[in-house]
Amino acid sequence: MPLSSVASTSSVQHKKARIYRMKTDEHLCPFGLKTVDLLKRKGYRVEDHTLASRDAIEEFKEQAGVDTTPQVYIGEKRVGGYEEVRAHLGLSVPGEKETTYQPVIAIFATSLLIGLAVSWAASGTLVSMRMPEYAIATAMTLLGLQKLQDVESFSTMFLNYDMLAQRYVPYGYVYPFAEALAGILMLAGALTWLSAPLALFVGTVGAVSVFKAVYIDKRELKCACVGGNSNVPLGFVSLTENLVMMGMGLWMPLKQLIV
Repeated sequence: MPLSSVASTSSVQHKKARIYRMKTDEHLCPFGLKTVDLLKRKGYRVEDHTLASRDAIEEFKEQAGVDTTPQVYIGEKRVGGYEEVRAHLGLSVPGEKETTYQPVIAIFATSLLIGLAVSWAASGTLVSMRMPEYAIATAMTLLGLQKLQDVESFSTMFLNYDMLAQRYVPYGYVYPFAEALAGILMLAGALTWLSAPLALFVGTVGAVSVFKAVYIDKRELKCACVGGNSNVPLGFVSLTENLVMMGMGLWMPLKQLIV
């Protein structure tokens, strides 16, 4: 066996951790399970101590001088609970407001797959003429749904950059409904006289607002595109979302004229 492999194996064998976690008949601590799993995936040999009664839990907390479980020890050092272990291992901590495009990527990727699925169901082929429409309309619907989960938070973040909402505050409350409705109608191919103007209007106002805030005023803001509690940066992705809505607003009635 190569010396490097021996050294690597030896290193893993010496990575040991002790965990004290709650596991009673009434409650199995989910953070304890997640911590054990995380440590094992990172190559630690875990010495798992389960606290099976309320008395055992309170006794441990008193002896260790802690208020919560689980508690992890690596060597003789107490690291702490699940979040502290993640931080110790150099991982992000759940709940931290990190700037990320992950929510947008997840929505657009899911929308593309749904577009392909609907295309297959409707025409028997994955890539049909309407497949892009299905995907974009689905994305609009899902983005609208994200905003509708907390309209108050969305409208507050939206006011940071949307020019119409800054002049007429209720528009921030109407926008999520308009986007979701336009997406649903376009997905069905129904009431184009309503869905196309809606998409064109909100897309145009949104594109102008984002362009001004990001590329003219050079402001660093968070985008409300996936809801008011997101940490997605306002910029290219937000502008693209609005430009695509504008495109759909123009394409849907034009398609009817061509056909």
